Amino acid sequence: MINHRIGPFAALAACALTLTLTGCSESNSASSVAATSPAAAATSSSALESESAPIPTDASPKSSAASESAKLTVTDVRVGEHEGFDRVVYELGGKGTPGWRVAYVDEAVQDGSGKTIPVSGNGILQVQIDGSAYPFDSDVEGYSGPNPVPGVPGGTVTEVNGALVFEGVTQSFIGVTQPDRPFTVSALSDPTRVVVDVAK
Repeated sequence: MINHRIGPFAALAACALTLTLTGCSESNSASSVAATSPAAAATSSSALESESAPIPTDASPKSSAASESAKLTVTDVRVGEHEGFDRVVYELGGKGTPGWRVAYVDEAVQDGSGKTIPVSGNGILQVQIDGSAYPFDSDVEGYSGPNPVPGVPGGTVTEVNGALVFEGVTQSFIGVTQPDRPFTVSALSDPTRVVVDVAK
């Protein structure tokens, strides 16, 4: 008799365990889907962007080649503050890997027109992103402003001016508080970004 009473309870417990495990399984699947959603990917990329990096120590020109098939358009420009440096991020859409040429210049002269662009600050970094394309060539909506992008109050970067394309190159100017501040340039992916860190 005791065995007969335990039998139904054991069966009920087994059913409850099965339902619990099935529920856990569905919960894990939902987590996996959430982790691959665009919002999660954006959070992930923001985490990468905000990771600590070495403080720049060299102010010499920097360059890297773009991939041959690159057709990229700047979709966003932003400035952030980190310990020891300010960070300028150029987010890009399209295909391929961007290249760059970044160096200090005496004045901001726009490619093509030869027009001098006013940039606040005591130093100007010219950023040229190779592998660029017009929005109608990359099928990506281009950056629409604001322009200039203000720097962080009290930071090294005073503003970022321009993101115009001319002959496969996006040209932009970063105003800095002092000339010849050390800087680094790197690329991040998912989404594609060119990152310029300027030492404080």
